[in-house]
Amino acid sequence: MFKVLKNSWALFIGLLLIMTAHGLQGNLLGVRAVYEKFSLISTGIMMSGFYMGYFIGAKNILSLIHRVGHIRVFAAMASSASLVILIHSIYVHPFTWFVARIFSGICMVSIYTIVESWFNERSTNQTRGKVLSIYMMISYFGMGSGMLLLNFQQPESFEPFILISILMSLSLIPILLTKRKPPSFKKIQNLTISELYKISPLGVVSSVLTGFIHSAIFTLLAVYAASMKFTLVEIGFLTFLLTVSGALAQFPIGYVSDLLDRRKIIAICSLLGAGAAFVLIFLSSSIFSSSFFKFLFYVFVIFYAFCSLPLFSLNLSHTNDFISKDKFVAAGAGLQFAFALGAIAGPFVCSLFMGFIGPEGFFIFLVVGNTSIGFFALYRMKVGSVVDSKNNQFFPIPRSITPMGMELNPAIKSEEENKV
Repeated sequence: MFKVLKNSWALFIGLLLIMTAHGLQGNLLGVRAVYEKFSLISTGIMMSGFYMGYFIGAKNILSLIHRVGHIRVFAAMASSASLVILIHSIYVHPFTWFVARIFSGICMVSIYTIVESWFNERSTNQTRGKVLSIYMMISYFGMGSGMLLLNFQQPESFEPFILISILMSLSLIPILLTKRKPPSFKKIQNLTISELYKISPLGVVSSVLTGFIHSAIFTLLAVYAASMKFTLVEIGFLTFLLTVSGALAQFPIGYVSDLLDRRKIIAICSLLGAGAAFVLIFLSSSIFSSSFFKFLFYVFVIFYAFCSLPLFSLNLSHTNDFISKDKFVAAGAGLQFAFALGAIAGPFVCSLFMGFIGPEGFFIFLVVGNTSIGFFALYRMKVGSVVDSKNNQFFPIPRSITPMGMELNPAIKSEEENKV
């Protein structure tokens, strides 16, 4: 572990700063949208812009890097992300923010792709699992820390926007000063969504629905909390709990999924998540009546995150159970695009629920999304065959991972190692 940190400390520090800025930005924009009295539908559309940009960037970033190189693209995208967040503070309007969110998504997926490709280049079969684990821990810790930073500035002012810009700009320094040569990109094999569906219907459908609900969770939970008059401390604490609980859940749920039929674990996790969200509908209306109800509210948010947030990694592991290891990267890239397609629609549809029903519509949306995954998993258990011998193990994957980052899966051997 020490050797991994020593060889890649600059990348890890840069990633930590990037994820801290990203975590703060998501919370800040949601809370500020409520304070500015944006309609819920406008807020949902604006938040969806990030995932539109993410999808666009993931499709086109490799060709850009091939033309001008890693360093130039990273510097351009980090600088652009730093600039875009400042535009939010100058032009406070839903449409302006929507366009800015699209550019933020393009910048962030480009940055992730370059950082992950560097990790791949520096990893061997012996260290890939450690690199992926550190990457996931830093991603979630950075996001959670960024969410807590909301407590130290007023969202109505321009200072938190400047702080995000500073963090993003600082991330340039360690990565651009690294001595290692930029990695060489290999062409990613593609599996179309239809091809993936034939291989694993549950993997594809669950990935789309997982993107659908996870994008809403991470963009609109702060909006829900602000509309319910939570204090800034409570909003930061709530979103921090969600992020950390989801990260801690990956390992125990992954361990159990290696022992049992993964479809059963996907069904149980999603239906338990739906049950937790159902309880939160009622706790939401009485959260301020007593400290006990508020405590229960936090407990069920933790329980929901514990059940629901490992779903993306479960979907990936389930799909990999049906394919050979040489197609793991292609399958992971395809599922990531499926996730992004669902994520584009998630915040908008969730905002419709909240607009027509009220703040409790946020949890009703989660109930519908998680129940849909659970029922489809049960259906696939009836009509599909059981995988008797899995050819891979579960590995936790960060929610923000790119198609290029899928190569960090320790089950995937490098081309050189395959030839030995």
